[in-house]
Amino acid sequence: MKVCFPVSKADGIESEVHGHFGSAPQFVLVDSDTNNITTIINKDKHHVHGTCNPLKALNNHKVDALVVSGIGVGALSRLSHLGIKVFKAKALTIKENIALLKAHTLPEFTLQHCCSGHGQESGCRH
Repeated sequence: MKVCFPVSKADGIESEVHGHFGSAPQFVLVDSDTNNITTIINKDKHHVHGTCNPLKALNNHKVDALVVSGIGVGALSRLSHLGIKVFKAKALTIKENIALLKAHTLPEFTLQHCCSGHGQESGCRH
């Protein structure tokens, strides 16, 4: 399975998961079967909240799942429509979250988990 993680700084499997999918500077893609790692630059980082284009952000790389700390409703809806599962990160690093994903203990993101904006009142401060 190809799993995508938004990161601030790419340090391979030890990378820390960034606070929000759309504003992450980079993504680390991990093939959970082969442990191959690919790093890509977020091609849609400077978008208006609610207009995130996940395929543009991922530079059209194919993924099966994302593990994120935060994501907006629009991005989650677009990814779900494409059949890409989105899971809520429960640990700091990719390595720890991959282990949790393999153990089936990461919850799937729902609309109730989504960020409602980037202001102080929204609950999202990233």
